[in-house]
Amino acid sequence: MALKRTTKKTLITKHRTHDKDTGSPQVQVAILTKEIDMVTKHLQDHKKDQSARRGLLAKVARRRKLLNYLRMNKPTDYNKVLEKLKLKK
Repeated sequence: MALKRTTKKTLITKHRTHDKDTGSPQVQVAILTKEIDMVTKHLQDHKKDQSARRGLLAKVARRRKLLNYLRMNKPTDYNKVLEKLKLKK
């Protein structure tokens, strides 16, 4: 399930570190979080959709890796991302 272009642009402008930033870990985590929310809502209605469940697990793993990178290399940015997106540690 892909995000709409406008939704993705608003996420990028909220979480970017500079004007031309589109791929920093902070932005990627924000986009993945939104996609995870969408797939989770889909799976609540369609409990037997195993391909969506597999995609959800892949997105969660990718977000976890990016958060681990931020935690190790940029702890202040890590804490900011957790606060903005209301994620647990």
